[in-house]
Amino acid sequence: MHLVTKFLLSAMAPEQFPSATAPEFAFLGRSNVGKSSLINGLLGEKAAKVSASPGRTRAINFFALSDSATARLPRLLFADLPGYGYAKISRSISAEWPKFINPYLEERPNLVLCICLVDSNIPVQASDQQLIASLKGMGRGFLTVGTKADRLSGNERTKALARLKQGLGLSEILLCSTKTGFGLKELWARILAIAEATPSA
Repeated sequence: MHLVTKFLLSAMAPEQFPSATAPEFAFLGRSNVGKSSLINGLLGEKAAKVSASPGRTRAINFFALSDSATARLPRLLFADLPGYGYAKISRSISAEWPKFINPYLEERPNLVLCICLVDSNIPVQASDQQLIASLKGMGRGFLTVGTKADRLSGNERTKALARLKQGLGLSEILLCSTKTGFGLKELWARILAIAEATPSA
């Protein structure tokens, strides 16, 4: 399936968020985990900007996915959230994030799934554990995705999956690679199934 993608806006305050017109999927993760690359891999185009320097995304970037360029309302909305856990980001910028990211996660009415990205090649990070705990506390639905799986052999993937599940206290984690496409069809299937099960506004 091909959906037409349109960049909507960048928001750094709740009043800037776009209208809640469709099921929304938020992409979260540490800086340099591959959020923008994963979004682009799902969409099949370079919609989200990929930076060589982690921490460049400082706003929530919203994308509308529609069946056609002339569709009145989008079918889905994607939200690319700023990365976290990167030491070189100034404290002043990091301090601003709770002013709009926390309200977004806690109050966004059409947010149906948080897609939490973790690097499958490194040990579980405390910041990832904190994110999962926060989403559980909010009662938000989430799916954890292990990125950069192309760097692992089959046996290594099995070990990485077990390590991530144990470290994050989860029974399910989906491994993906934007370079090879591994896991992307499965992730798309999950997104579409949840979107189709969401009652229309």
